[in-house]
Amino acid sequence: MGSTPVVRGSTIVLGSASPARLRVLRDAGLDPQVLVADLDEDAIIAEMGDASPSDVVTRLASAKGEAIVSTILTGGDPAFDAARADGVVLTCDSMLLLAGELSGKPHSSDVAVAQWARMRGNTGDLMTGHCVTRLRDGAVETVVADHKSTQIHFSDVSDDQIARYVATGEPLKVAGAFTLDGLGGWLLDGITGDPSSVIGISLPLTRQLLSQVGVDVTDLWQ
Repeated sequence: MGSTPVVRGSTIVLGSASPARLRVLRDAGLDPQVLVADLDEDAIIAEMGDASPSDVVTRLASAKGEAIVSTILTGGDPAFDAARADGVVLTCDSMLLLAGELSGKPHSSDVAVAQWARMRGNTGDLMTGHCVTRLRDGAVETVVADHKSTQIHFSDVSDDQIARYVATGEPLKVAGAFTLDGLGGWLLDGITGDPSSVIGISLPLTRQLLSQVGVDVTDLWQ
């Protein structure tokens, strides 16, 4: 498919409340508007039953995209002109796969401590589902979705280091209870794969998905 230039003034929407995702995109030349979807992610996961981890994260990213697009096209947000909506909506969802079990944000200190007790000295896969929706003239033109998986090698940290890290509050708010670009980076031995995906949104995969919907990412650079 040949690329269709995104004209100046087109909407670029990041459907995520993650400041890390927004920072990655801004550092990479995009200046998206942010619109957050209100989803019952646990219900979606339950409905998927025995689906593979890659299917779960991809479905969650797609569900966010559907919710964001619905808000835009039904006039649910005054910042957007539903009748003239044109551009792309980017949505993601990340979870950590460790020993066959998916985990998202721990939300509580007890859960974060228990998760780190399982992660330390081990290797997990940070899996991020991505969805790109192309809007043109107030309608959905194309939707594509995929996932990116990156290996995380966790340091064999002590109980005290885990307690100190959890006490900062940082791991409670992020998928897998760790960051690469924050305090959690001190507690990792390394990664195998795409660093931007670990932070929250894979630039290589997003570029590929944009190309599939006919958008050259360089047309989105500010």
